[in-house]
Amino acid sequence: MVSTALPPADDLVARLRGLGDPANVAGMMRFGISGEGALGVPVPAIRALARELRPSGTADPEGVHLLALALWSTGVHEARMLAAFIDVPALVTRTQVEAWACDLDSWDVCDQLCGNLLDRTAFAWELREEWAGRPETFVKRAGFALMTQLAVHDKDASDEPFLHFLTLVEREADDDRPYVRKAVNWALRQIGKRDAALWSAAVDAARRLRERESRAARWVASDALRELQSDAVRTRLGL
Repeated sequence: MVSTALPPADDLVARLRGLGDPANVAGMMRFGISGEGALGVPVPAIRALARELRPSGTADPEGVHLLALALWSTGVHEARMLAAFIDVPALVTRTQVEAWACDLDSWDVCDQLCGNLLDRTAFAWELREEWAGRPETFVKRAGFALMTQLAVHDKDASDEPFLHFLTLVEREADDDRPYVRKAVNWALRQIGKRDAALWSAAVDAARRLRERESRAARWVASDALRELQSDAVRTRLGL
């Protein structure tokens, strides 16, 4: 029988330290990941630890939620990623996610938080809209990362909200901060790959962006068009 007892956050951080490798931290930094508070634990190892906690999550969701809050509060890079993997979407509050978003200092934690937790909260749609216009680098990135996750995972959504997302892409495409423009580009590409109608709308948006004086907007457009107009994407969408 699998135990449902939850280990303390400190014990989990100690396990993460045992799985870490300082050499990996240097590699993370080469990929633009913040080394502050990082232990160098590979993401698959963090996911494996999260899977160990899933039986406890079924038996004690409130306990898992409190554990996720404690893990995040440690400030340890991998502990925050583990918190994103295990937290219970139904128990996540707006106050919590606003605080967590303001703590973000690395694109990998940002993207894992969006793709493994925030996209399943009841207020995910609101976050995309609000955060896309925020000044903080990683809060803004999170807004576009959430758009991307919805484009990939929500198979039942209509095209209408994605057409609105494209207006946000065009509005924010001049932001030259690398972690922002890459997220804007990511959202544009994933929306365009959703279906033929959105492909056409995304390509039109990219062509408009390509005509701007902004270097950031031109990069967003050119990189997106390279993928959207590829044979692979056209074939998959029946174009």
